Amino acid sequence: MSDLDPISRVSKPHRPTRRKASAWRSLGRLFAFALLLAMVAGAGLVWAGFTLTEPGPLAEKKVIQFPKTADRNTIASTLQQQGVISSPRLFAITALVDEQYRHVHLKPGEYEFPSYISMSDVLSMLARGEFVKYKVTIPEGWTSQMVVARLNDQEMLEGAITAVPAEGTLLPETYIVNRGYGRDRLLADMAAAQTKLLEGAAARLPADGILKTPEQLVSLAAIVEKETGIAEERPQVAAVFLNRLKQHMRLQSDPTVIYGIVGGKGKLDHPLTREELDGETPYNTYVIDGLPPAPIANPGKAAIEAVLNPAKVPYLYFVANGTGGHAFAATLEEHNANVKRWRALNGTVEPPTAPAQKAAPLSTVVTPPPPKPTLKPALPLPKKKTIP
Repeated sequence: MSDLDPISRVSKPHRPTRRKASAWRSLGRLFAFALLLAMVAGAGLVWAGFTLTEPGPLAEKKVIQFPKTADRNTIASTLQQQGVISSPRLFAITALVDEQYRHVHLKPGEYEFPSYISMSDVLSMLARGEFVKYKVTIPEGWTSQMVVARLNDQEMLEGAITAVPAEGTLLPETYIVNRGYGRDRLLADMAAAQTKLLEGAAARLPADGILKTPEQLVSLAAIVEKETGIAEERPQVAAVFLNRLKQHMRLQSDPTVIYGIVGGKGKLDHPLTREELDGETPYNTYVIDGLPPAPIANPGKAAIEAVLNPAKVPYLYFVANGTGGHAFAATLEEHNANVKRWRALNGTVEPPTAPAQKAAPLSTVVTPPPPKPTLKPALPLPKKKTIP
């Protein structure tokens, strides 16, 4: 047959080689393996999602404290040991994913976990830092020394207090803290709250009023705070002292005498005596003119508000009324009648020459029987001692 024979030039049909068939088989196996992996991963994700959201094993609520240095693995292990979660590995892996992709970190501290809490909710609590909260309540009228003593008694607080703050610089209030909160830090919070309150209060002082500075406002509010614990009486008590300052009368407040004797301790272990009422201390307003040199306590918001908004009354005196409150009077004659009435209710009878006795707790400006009345007629104040 010739080389030019057309039949000899017809191409033969193409058939796949063994190599190409093998490649297709390998690709098929890879696809099947990938599909299997996807199915396994999907099943794993379904299991993980179910495990993370199902109720946990904790039968009763529990408080757990995690050290500040605890990492996610330590936290996971502790949670399992305490019976809060069932899978520490899944917990730690989920926490790691949150750190890497959501930049969310677990916050060590003290937590109270409710019963049957899910692992997902545990992670959320730790990420948000939902620590156990404690209330620290500072009563109105406490001295700074008493405040420091209370903070030192709170075992959940940390750190030593470096110094006792000045009287009147702390705001009595209920403060919410978590375990490990610093004592000095909490004192700083109280001082910041008082500063903020006084900034607004000072702006409300009348331009023509007897009180000119925030310090004077706090000093008088502290006296009002110590004189009565009855809310509706505070504006009247504030009015008495403001009226006396305007008329250049001494304040004659028992709590100032007590503070001059015991200082920051705040309490006297016996009734005031005539000798103590006459004793010369910088705080004895039976002896000094005007306000004491500094506050005698840390007044609350209500007492400060009472000084800013005193009752519009002419009262200059008040005494215990025998029912827990006070009887107010505009004249010494009315006041002496109130004192006599209180003594009759209280069953107290004093000879005219007996030493003056303190009428009742929180009572002030009390006039004992003649011939030595506690309250004196209006006295002009020396110019240098009007209000320190």
